[in-house]
Amino acid sequence: MTSQPTPVLAVAGVSKSYAEGRQRRAVLNDVSFEVPAGECVALLGRSGSGKSTLLNLLAGIDKADAGDVAIMGRSVTAMGEPELTLLRRQHIGFIYQFFNLIATLTVAENLALPLELNGMPVDQRKQRVAAMLAKVGLDGREDAFPDQLSGGEQQRVAIARAIVHEPALVLADEPTGNLDARTGAVVLELLAQLFRDEGHTMILVTHSREVSAIADRILAVDNGRLSTQAEALSW
Repeated sequence: MTSQPTPVLAVAGVSKSYAEGRQRRAVLNDVSFEVPAGECVALLGRSGSGKSTLLNLLAGIDKADAGDVAIMGRSVTAMGEPELTLLRRQHIGFIYQFFNLIATLTVAENLALPLELNGMPVDQRKQRVAAMLAKVGLDGREDAFPDQLSGGEQQRVAIARAIVHEPALVLADEPTGNLDARTGAVVLELLAQLFRDEGHTMILVTHSREVSAIADRILAVDNGRLSTQAEALSW
């Protein structure tokens, strides 16, 4: 009997609450799901539904009150900050709503930074950066600074930076939320194409049904609980 491969992400019985005065407000209640390698899962929910809290728990930025989060079979919940720093640096890519590019670094330097932190030699870094910029349609913009790029171009750089070190898991937080509708649609198409071609595993957090439609699977986050795609599309 063959054993099942370890999922890239496993969330088991996770609950989280925060103090509000003398009371505690439950934000997540007994959340469980798994994501195998190569799958894109959208966490779809309104503002305040708990999806951002869940993303922070997946990244180890916050700690659950109960339950466990594991990435590649390793418990994030049990890790200390030094281990978490290495996990994020080596195995997680982040795509943010507001780009979070380093303004004083060029496009190429922004992409090279995670590779440098992971100890990749200079020649290999240059080759990887050039290849990634070509994939996102920004070859020739290596020496530009972020403030010389449009919003859509900045998000293309941010997407490239998130996957340049070939992470096991990419966490995308409203990746088109800071773009106009037309630019957002172009960036979303690029993101979907990249993940189909490269086979990355991604958690996509969004309030938009249009954005969530690129995912292989949709989980709705509502009042701290997960529901199915059919239920997600009913609200």
